[in-house]
Amino acid sequence: MTSVKEFRVDEPATADSLGRGRFVFTDAYSVFDWGQMPDAVPRKGASLCTMGAFNFELLESEGVPTHYRGVVDPGESGDEAGSESDAVVPLADATAPPTQMAIDLTQVPDLPYEGPDAGYDYDAFHAAGGANYLVPLEVVFRNRVPIGSSLRRRAAPADFGLDSDPAIDADEWPDEPVDLPEPVVEFSTKYEEQDRYLTREEADRIAGTADVDALESLALDVNRVVTERAEAAGFAHDDGKIECLYSDGQLRVADVVGTFDENRFSYGGRGISKEVVRQWYRANDSEWVEAVTEAKSAVAERDIDDWRELCERDPDPLPPAVVDAVSELYAAGTNAYTGRAWFDAPDIEAALDAADDL
Repeated sequence: MTSVKEFRVDEPATADSLGRGRFVFTDAYSVFDWGQMPDAVPRKGASLCTMGAFNFELLESEGVPTHYRGVVDPGESGDEAGSESDAVVPLADATAPPTQMAIDLTQVPDLPYEGPDAGYDYDAFHAAGGANYLVPLEVVFRNRVPIGSSLRRRAAPADFGLDSDPAIDADEWPDEPVDLPEPVVEFSTKYEEQDRYLTREEADRIAGTADVDALESLALDVNRVVTERAEAAGFAHDDGKIECLYSDGQLRVADVVGTFDENRFSYGGRGISKEVVRQWYRANDSEWVEAVTEAKSAVAERDIDDWRELCERDPDPLPPAVVDAVSELYAAGTNAYTGRAWFDAPDIEAALDAADDL
């Protein structure tokens, strides 16, 4: 089980073939890599499943290979938990917002941690995965550099040719989002306890048999499709990420794509993503955010890799008014992005107004 969705296996993957299973999207949320937070956001799971399915079907229509098979229609499933016999249908045929997504499965080997000096044993990971595995990378694509982007801490505007703009300092990011001349692709770790950005050489080694150039090309294809859809629906697409499986010599897009958890969008210049919740915690539970930062730093010299064991505070729950506003934002955003009124929610402008008041 992940922090925000459950993982069900109908037919296990093997060294030679893909299996079948499903994601069950919950209303849990996670920020700052904490895992499941102390409360839940109603309708968030259905929003993510609906938006993810919508984007997978767009990708398939553009010839981009994915692990997506369809959604389980809530109106046809007799068992809330789902079973292999449930009707898997295209999103357009679902009678209500789905919370279950049917997918092809690949192998996900364990990634051993050998201590602070040796680090993670990717050779063991790939020996177990063979030629059928989930690539242990997140492939990040960026079209803009919004407020809150980690890129602002790791690079300067001049690194992306932005210093040619007289309004932008070569060494310091301005206090507003910045459009990049071309999409930027980066690689970060997937299964380490703390995500870290990688050089291209490191990413190529960690990817195993999968080719890093092919991963970049696939990410750019996904970015193009999601960006085009976002613009058609009135959104701007700032950044996002994909995960990929490698099977029988082919890369496919895996996990889930183009949701308000995986990607950052804006509408009329206002951000709409999980960043709303992150910013609330930075402003209202800063002691926990600081404790998380300290624990992540402290674990670097330990023989354990789970920094949460060293964190001296737990996060506060969100106030009910914040939960309601975030729920409306996810639901209204999904309606607007997909062009279908899946949820009884205010229009996107009203939902953003409510989020601004947080």
